[in-house]
Amino acid sequence: MKGQIVKIISDSHIVSYNNEKIVCKCRGKFRKDKIIPKVGDYVVFDKDKKLIIEVLPRINIFNRPPVANIDQAFLITSLKTPDFSLNLLDKLIILMELHNVEPIICITKSDLVSKDYLDKVNDILSYYKKIGYKVIFNNEIEKIKKLLRKKTSVFTGQTGAGKSTLLNKLDPTFNLDTGEVSIVLGRGRHTTRVVELFNINNGKVLDTPGFSALDFYEYSNEEIRDSFVEFKKYPCIYKDCMHKNESECMVKQAVLDNNIIKTRYENYLKFIERK
Repeated sequence: MKGQIVKIISDSHIVSYNNEKIVCKCRGKFRKDKIIPKVGDYVVFDKDKKLIIEVLPRINIFNRPPVANIDQAFLITSLKTPDFSLNLLDKLIILMELHNVEPIICITKSDLVSKDYLDKVNDILSYYKKIGYKVIFNNEIEKIKKLLRKKTSVFTGQTGAGKSTLLNKLDPTFNLDTGEVSIVLGRGRHTTRVVELFNINNGKVLDTPGFSALDFYEYSNEEIRDSFVEFKKYPCIYKDCMHKNESECMVKQAVLDNNIIKTRYENYLKFIERK
């Protein structure tokens, strides 16, 4: 039988099959072959023996948190407490691009900032829309529900930005724990401890403790460069141009012409210099 792992607690793997959840163990061979199942994995299992026999091929995989087969990621981005961070937003976007996951920017706590500040943020967000990213606000519940349909989604972002709160709004039966944000540190307590896959609005949602691996050590500078989608619109003379020190670089010129916002380019340089 074919099912999907929706939760893992120690060596117990909860497999969803025809709206039924079966607690399974893994074949002993998995440990020998260093096969580590993840939440989101599609598996072949024996229902009677409650045994996972095979992990099916994945479209993508993350190690921290340990999840697989993600279609899209809602990047929960707070405007205040914790403060709006374009560096973190770009890190998350590039991380998703590197894993072939569609990023969706979801803004929270817009009611806690002034109109002038919100106008400035909207100007920035209009650029992200222009280069092809979806941008929504957390009060657009029906729009979010529509985006969830027939997709496996992950909610991630700053601790305290409102991930679990939003999931509770989408479906109050979740009743997930939420945590207050520390006034001193400007960040929240980690309220989500177990990675779990929920059914919602004909889609699936993973609520996770967040992506703790936000560096790019395993990726080449070229892979990072190619994950900045707008750079592709400005082909340079040199195919291997890194848009850093090269002369006649079209990307650098696009920054000077304000066709690429400066913060995106500056974050790109940070990512390739401080991997």
